[in-house]
Amino acid sequence: QVQLVESGGGLVQAGGSLRLSCAASGGTFSGYTMGWFRQGPGKEREFVASIKWSGSSTSYVDTVQGRFTISRDNAKNTGYLQMNSLKSEDTAVYYCARSKGLCIGVRTSIDDNDYWGQGTQVTVSS
Repeated sequence: QVQLVESGGGLVQAGGSLRLSCAASGGTFSGYTMGWFRQGPGKEREFVASIKWSGSSTSYVDTVQGRFTISRDNAKNTGYLQMNSLKSEDTAVYYCARSKGLCIGVRTSIDDNDYWGQGTQVTVSS
């Protein structure tokens, strides 16, 4: 059973930075696309970023493009989300997820993922 554990969330002022980590255990990580999603207060869960299993391709939602960077270290079974220039609208619980398919490209849909972490809270104060 694959387990994903996020860490690195917290309270930060607008304009600040945070780096989220997603540690995978109990199964294969390197061959699967990894994604980050978030759910803000009163909102539905939404796609944030995705990285191909090889790390050679990434995708971002328009609202974080140029501010967030997704990466992964397959040797450490860990994924990352570097978040810079944070805004109050970035406040949300952030989840990492592993894709259903092996050796596929980036994925932006919630339904494309079958394993999820428990989430980490990011709060940006204005």
